[in-house]
Amino acid sequence: MGRTGPGQVLGGTESVNAMESSRQRADDSITAPGPPRTLAATLVVAVALCLATSLVHVLLVFLYVAPPNQMSQYYSRQINAWIYPLFEQNWRLFAPDPESVTRQISVRTSRTSPDGATQVGEWFDLTAMDDSDVEHNIFPSHTTQNMLRRAWTSYLELQGADDKPHSARALMLQKYLRNIAVERAAAHQSGTFDAVQVRVITRPIAAPSTPGAPRPTTPAAVDTRYLPWWKVTPNGN
Repeated sequence: MGRTGPGQVLGGTESVNAMESSRQRADDSITAPGPPRTLAATLVVAVALCLATSLVHVLLVFLYVAPPNQMSQYYSRQINAWIYPLFEQNWRLFAPDPESVTRQISVRTSRTSPDGATQVGEWFDLTAMDDSDVEHNIFPSHTTQNMLRRAWTSYLELQGADDKPHSARALMLQKYLRNIAVERAAAHQSGTFDAVQVRVITRPIAAPSTPGAPRPTTPAAVDTRYLPWWKVTPNGN
């Protein structure tokens, strides 16, 4: 038998090591564990919660828009708590109720300085800002068109003239209107503030004149309403 040179021994060893490495990688790929069971279980739970929430939402909306029945009357509190104010439904798309007035909703802020003096800011017209976002916009957002307007009309329906909430829903809508005012004011001005006040100027829309009839000479009365100062909590609402 001939002798094996050092180069031949080294080459054979490298070939064996390469084969072992390939076999180890193949074994690792076969025995590689799948996703952790905790992650898989979390995904299943998340999907189940999303489906359950969707089904509950569809059911509550259906009961809200359906004709009055025993179930909708028995669970009216739960249904209203889910629907208002974010998921309110109505039939005005099919039977619109034209506005008879125009409303200009403005907000101003106040801040108490370290020396105790109160600084009151200028009025900021929220309605004008919404109108400018809608004008010349082919696809204006539903939020821009209706959020502020519906917040005020809902507040007006429940608060009356004393601006005191007499129910849990009235208090919720008061906070809703206040949060809108705080968010808009914070985006408009720099610096912090301690309280906000909302002003609503209501101008009646004149009825169309009858051909041949004299136009009314007395202008319709303009109503200006100042809401109370609402404190702003440290978290901004």
